[in-house]
Amino acid sequence: MTIDADHAKELIESERARIEALVREREAEGISRETEGEQLSELASHDQHQADLGTETFEREKDFSLLEQLEAELDELDRALRKLDEGTYGICEACGEEIPPERLEALPGARFCVKDQARR
Repeated sequence: MTIDADHAKELIESERARIEALVREREAEGISRETEGEQLSELASHDQHQADLGTETFEREKDFSLLEQLEAELDELDRALRKLDEGTYGICEACGEEIPPERLEALPGARFCVKDQARR
């Protein structure tokens, strides 16, 4: 059983909107796409204890990593929309089998079936 194309598009667009909102929240908190070096040089200009600097560095790296992950998820959703247009949405990129609709409901940008995702 395949997932309906219109429903799939709704799922993908809904997930895209959710993730874009998370990205905007991070950016509103001052977490941007600055390089880590730019962020660290900003921290180094302030008089801070080494432990405070280490904690702040860790937090910024964690935030930057989360932002990168969100952007990667947006890329996956863009890929899913292209696959939907091409008629290949819901097909595992590794084995060519259909991805179960339940998986696509939970992860609209899924590129692999559960078995092949586990191998990655």
